Amino acid sequence: MDLPTVWFFLIATLWLGYFFLEGFDFGVGMLLGIGTRDEKERRVLINTIGPVWDGNEVWVIVAVGATFAAFPDWYAALLSGAYLPVLFVLLSLIGRGVAFEYRGKVDGVRWRRNWDRVIQIGSWLPPLGWGFIITATVTGLPIDVNGDLRGGLIDLVRVETLLGALALAGFSLLHGAVFLALKTDGDIRWRMQRFASRYGALLLLPGAALLAIVQFRHGAAWTAVIAGVAVLASIGALLLLPRGRAGRAFTLLGVMLAAVVVVLFGSLYPNVMPSTIDSMFTLTVAGAASSPYTLSVITWVAAFGTPAVLLYQGWTYWVFRRRISTAHIPAVRVP
Repeated sequence: MDLPTVWFFLIATLWLGYFFLEGFDFGVGMLLGIGTRDEKERRVLINTIGPVWDGNEVWVIVAVGATFAAFPDWYAALLSGAYLPVLFVLLSLIGRGVAFEYRGKVDGVRWRRNWDRVIQIGSWLPPLGWGFIITATVTGLPIDVNGDLRGGLIDLVRVETLLGALALAGFSLLHGAVFLALKTDGDIRWRMQRFASRYGALLLLPGAALLAIVQFRHGAAWTAVIAGVAVLASIGALLLLPRGRAGRAFTLLGVMLAAVVVVLFGSLYPNVMPSTIDSMFTLTVAGAASSPYTLSVITWVAAFGTPAVLLYQGWTYWVFRRRISTAHIPAVRVP
């Protein structure tokens, strides 16, 4: 396997890691407004991801950076073509990070409520945006012979891209609820488990529709097998949730996500950016790749840097592995 192919699948793996880790992270932020009853419960939700949310965002930084280094033409076509969605995602992530830091700086109800709204908006927009962008990558953009986008944002709005946005947002919401069922205790834990059991199938429905469309239009025989794995894993997770098996359901949701990412990027290969204008303008793995020297250098960097990042994140999750509840939150003084 040559280095361009290796980096194509490494980038797919980075997106998988980001969607899995930041998925429940976003889900917790989404549930901040619809799954809590008072300030203590909101602080419990924020504390479940407090030590890890910023580390989870490293994955998207590395994914985009690796795309820039390994496939500059892919990077240019994708991020320039989806400039506005990417801008909204970045602004949302910045606002979300600021809100986590600032909501506790002033002991006021209105102050915290306003920052909570920023967290909620900053947790909904990124999965919607990334789902839209990644689906556009797989299903194609109107790029010409020079790799330039023809048209505007409205040309990217299609059934598949809208389903992609809803699919990632729905998965994140479900993933976050299951994560909270694992990470919290008491009333919050059982409410999150009931929420996931009741709405899980509905939240995964857009992803199932997207998977069917991608497989039918772009898939191969081997991706159909992987798509079947995704369906079976999602069914297994939905069956386990009413039985209180949140840990196994969480694992199966990860398996489902991995299978979906394999189908999406497997259907895309050996291309990195299909052209909806003419297949002759499609960017391929070989054609969009950097020079062999550049790929060799970043491979060595990744070989030394990746284990360090994985060890650090693994250690962080291990240290903060215990459940938390409102009993661990001191009383809130209301001015």
